[in-house]
Amino acid sequence: MSLNEAQKEAVETLKGPLLVLAGAGTGKTRVVTYRIARLIRSGIAPERILAVTFTNKAEREMQERVAALLPRRSDFKRPEISNFHSLCVRILRRNIHLIGYPNQFSIYDRGDQESVAREVLRTVKISSGALRPGDFLKQISAWKSSGVRPPAAMEMIQSSKDYLAARCYALYQRKLNDLGAVDFDDILLLTEDIFSDFPDVLERESSRFDHILIDEYQDTNLSQYRIISGLAAPHRNLCVVGDDDQAIYGWRGAEVRHILNFKKDWPEAKTVRLEENYRSTQQILSWANRLIDFNAFRHAKRLRSIVQGEPPRILQCKDGEVEAQRVVSSIKQRLAETKRQPQDFAILFRTNEQPRAFEMELRSSNIPYSVFGGQSFFDRKEVKDVISYLKTLVYPNDDVALLRVINTPPRGLGSTTLGKFREFALSNKTSLWNALKSESPVYSNLDAKAAEAATSFVRLIQNQSRKIHRNFSTQSVDEFLEQVRYKDELERLYPDESERKDRSDSVGEVLTAIAIFLKEHPGGTLAEFLDDASLGGPDFSSQEDKKSKANAVVLSTYHAAKGLEFKEVYMVGMEEGILPHRRSLEDVTEESVEEERRLCYVGVTRAQYRLTLSLALSRLSRGKLKPTIPSRFLYELTGQAQNPRYFNIVNGMIHPSSDGRRNA
Repeated sequence: MSLNEAQKEAVETLKGPLLVLAGAGTGKTRVVTYRIARLIRSGIAPERILAVTFTNKAEREMQERVAALLPRRSDFKRPEISNFHSLCVRILRRNIHLIGYPNQFSIYDRGDQESVAREVLRTVKISSGALRPGDFLKQISAWKSSGVRPPAAMEMIQSSKDYLAARCYALYQRKLNDLGAVDFDDILLLTEDIFSDFPDVLERESSRFDHILIDEYQDTNLSQYRIISGLAAPHRNLCVVGDDDQAIYGWRGAEVRHILNFKKDWPEAKTVRLEENYRSTQQILSWANRLIDFNAFRHAKRLRSIVQGEPPRILQCKDGEVEAQRVVSSIKQRLAETKRQPQDFAILFRTNEQPRAFEMELRSSNIPYSVFGGQSFFDRKEVKDVISYLKTLVYPNDDVALLRVINTPPRGLGSTTLGKFREFALSNKTSLWNALKSESPVYSNLDAKAAEAATSFVRLIQNQSRKIHRNFSTQSVDEFLEQVRYKDELERLYPDESERKDRSDSVGEVLTAIAIFLKEHPGGTLAEFLDDASLGGPDFSSQEDKKSKANAVVLSTYHAAKGLEFKEVYMVGMEEGILPHRRSLEDVTEESVEEERRLCYVGVTRAQYRLTLSLALSRLSRGKLKPTIPSRFLYELTGQAQNPRYFNIVNGMIHPSSDGRRNA
């Protein structure tokens, strides 16, 4: 099977709990997919196997690779391969009515959440100066990721903003419930609640599987950990794959202790270490091993490679502008002197302020580049409009979606008219849609033109809903958008033809996504498509995914680069306060610096053949040039762990300075 001994051991261990510690570039996905195929060949029914990943991209890759190993017969069943949120949405669709939500709930994205948050803050009369909607949602998300419900939030306040957020948390949840909606964090939290409150549901859901595999286990938060533990408890055939050295998502609730304590949670578990790296040269791995050894809380492992190469180098620069010039000049030289393409290079950075200087230099050098972390496809106005229109067909009681499109384009329903309907809905504790229906007493207070506009809109949505329910296709959705005159809206907002075409192309991408969804899910419904889209489904790739396919130098944060690899990597801004980030230095616990070290480790292990680290002697801060302190990680990477303030760079390597000066 072209597996090394450790990989083979992981694939062939088919019973009981199994911890696979898969270092960077050691063939983790190959092991997971081969293990699924091995389970099926051993006699396990495919549909009794559950494999869970974290991202849609990882889910698609695993599905494709497993499919390539299995019979291609149409009657051959497939294992359930999913990401955490998709798995939990399916569980909630079957059971969420038990806790007072409709089974046909809507999934709110960030924009929808902000609409609800603003309304909640207005209700409690909290000004945006005291607590901004974005800060409110950030705090709620942090609580939810840690499994904290509204009653417990009051016990965890550490500031006045926390107090205001805790006051509004319960109201925010009630508002979501009234709207028949859940946010992204609720998908996990409510699944955990149902499993806890209804043991029969947990028993029923867990009885569907005999084997469970979890990828990237180091990234699980508390809810994910509890959900998986509950599902795996009856049979104990739980295989988790991950790398504690790449646990970099603590800021969003992931807890590295889950993978560190796996043997404690599952005492009979077997551990297999994958240490043979197929990505990087031994010279790069030696630096990575040396760095990560400084972390106290980790499973011992040591990456090795049979590929030899040049040692990593360090560029020390006068200031940030010179750093950008030297890095881009180096890339330009490599492009001229080697067969490398722009897509073979990555510039990795820690903070969002760093790319500016590099973008300017790349642009002036006519080198194509793409920046990861740009606007999401879902954030585009026209895409949000179309999705909201489609939501009104399935979830008409979703006030956020309805308010977004009811007057898009203008159809005679101005703010005064809508205000009357909203006032009725609020006072009668019903939805805006119910207030709009023809039997609503609001119509007696409207003039004939406004009343006709409202009833026409309701008839349009009802008729189109029935039509698309009978025949969900790209054609029926295209016809629906014609009926609601969305093209008129694009012409009204974007008189410039090129911009209008760009916006129209985005609408076309939604139709393309529907076509791909229906190809992958024959007979799929609009409701199922909306679930898929809300979770970042098949063709709803972000701008980053599209850019990554272009032949361009990649500028990326370390977080966004995880899972990727490049022939040559430049890690820039290797200074105290940048990497490690200043927030981690303000934290009194060692754990925060350890996560920054893991982030640095992830950056180092993205490089296949050539690694360059750069730093500036001084940087502009608030308009003033200030001296910098080299990152402690430079000393750890190179074996100069005494971390002197002054040093010299000789032949790309770091050396302590005896005279208290640094060269440039």
